[in-house]
Parts: sequence; C-alpha cells; structure tokens
Amino acid sequence: MKEFLVQTFSDYRTTIIFLHIISAVLWVGGMITMRFAAHASCSMIEDPKLRMQRAAHALNRLFNIAWPAATVLIITAILMAVGLAFREAAVDANGNVIDAYAMSLYQIVHIKEAIWIVMVINLGAMMYRRSQAEKALKLDNLARAKDMLTPIAQYMVPVNIALGLIAIYMGVVLRNAY
Repeated sequence: MKEFLVQTFSDYRTTIIFLHIISAVLWVGGMITMRFAAHASCSMIEDPKLRMQRAAHALNRLFNIAWPAATVLIITAILMAVGLAFREAAVDANGNVIDAYAMSLYQIVHIKEAIWIVMVINLGAMMYRRSQAEKALKLDNLARAKDMLTPIAQYMVPVNIALGLIAIYMGVVLRNAY
C-alpha cells in the first residue's frame, strides 16, 4: 500500500498538491464567507422563522461544498505525508530519531492531520445540528431550531475557521521545508 501511495504521489504530485490547496481554500474560505458575509446578511432578516430557514439553507449549501472538500483534503494529506517520506527522513526502521529537524516536520504533519480530523468531526456535528434545526423549522419549533443553529454560528464555525487557518499556516511551513 505504501508503495502505491508513494508512486501515486510521484506521478501526480502537482495535481495532488493543487487539490489539497483548493480543498482547504473552499472549506476554510467558505466558512469565512459564511461567518462574515452570509451570517451578517441573514441577521438582517426580521422574521425569525425566515431568518433561521435562510441560515439553515445557506449552511446546507456550505456543507455540500465543505464535505467533499474535507474528503479530498484528507486523502491528499495522506498521499503527501507518505509520498514526501516525512517519516523516513525523521526516524529509522527501529523508530529512532535520525534527524531532529525532520522529526519536527514529521510532528507538524501529525498535528496538521489531527487538526483536520477535529475539523471534520466538528463539520459532522454542524451538519447534524443543521439537519435537526431544519426538522424543527418544519414543525414550527423555532426555539429548538434556534438552539440547534446558534452554536454553529457562535462557536463551531469560528473554531473551524481558526483551526483551518492554523493548519494552512502549518502547510506553508511544511511546503517551505522541501
């Protein structure tokens, strides 16, 4: 399997890196746009039910872009981590550190992967909350819909934006290393 990943990365390096970057841009950029443009626009709608319906609809559209982007991001991250041989540069076959700088880069790779995984889990939770809000709106249960949507805008999207920006920065650090 490792040989397949290394060969795939070797054969499609530019395409894989492009897909990785564009996926991060779509996901993180989409969340930034949603939080600072669409959210502000939705908050101007006076009718609470209509405001929440528009917010739920906009989130659904975002998630329909973010979920595939997150999937591509994780796949390309694995291809790059294996294909660029971060582990082989850092440790020998027995797991002994052979290069401290390479080991620090290898640790950044793992931290970055962990960040994206936390973001995917948060994305899944946001998708669930949005679907619950939509169900509540269909039943005219505005209080439940608000309870489901409010944490998305106030906490969950901002957390993913911050984590995404950190991961992107770490990607730049890694890119400058090879």
